[in-house]
Amino acid sequence: MSTREDGQGRYFEDFSVGNVFEHRLGRTVLAADNVWFTLLTVNPNPIHFDAHYASQTEWGRPLVDSTFTLALVTGLSVADISQNAVNLGWDEVRLPAPVFEGDTIYAQSEVLHLRPSQSRPHQGIVTIKTVGFNQDGAIVIEFKRTLLVYRRGHGPKSGRPVIQNSA
Repeated sequence: MSTREDGQGRYFEDFSVGNVFEHRLGRTVLAADNVWFTLLTVNPNPIHFDAHYASQTEWGRPLVDSTFTLALVTGLSVADISQNAVNLGWDEVRLPAPVFEGDTIYAQSEVLHLRPSQSRPHQGIVTIKTVGFNQDGAIVIEFKRTLLVYRRGHGPKSGRPVIQNSA
């Protein structure tokens, strides 16, 4: 399954257990991404921004901040998974291989579980497993994410407004 053609995202009714979404876009990680994210999150670990320090580690070069990887792979999945949802949490986050500047990251997600919300009748709970992998197919991150997804016809209106003719 791929991104919806209408750009409106999926609603609770659009998910079924076992659906696999191969997220269309990939994203190459730039040195600037790593430095900026490290600065924005006040992460003082030199493995992310000090090339000399990183050259003395087993990887021999800077590692991309793992929370950037989490944010990036989550973002890659939004059009398919959570455009009409809010995150309730991430679970079982694993980082089996490092990400380096210059790697291109891709993602896919599988629906593991869904149920109507008991406290919010216009929404449902969807649990997915997302895997992020690099250009060589190596898995660099995997996690489960739980979402509160709107039912069709109950979410906020989205999309750009219609231009009014001034004539």
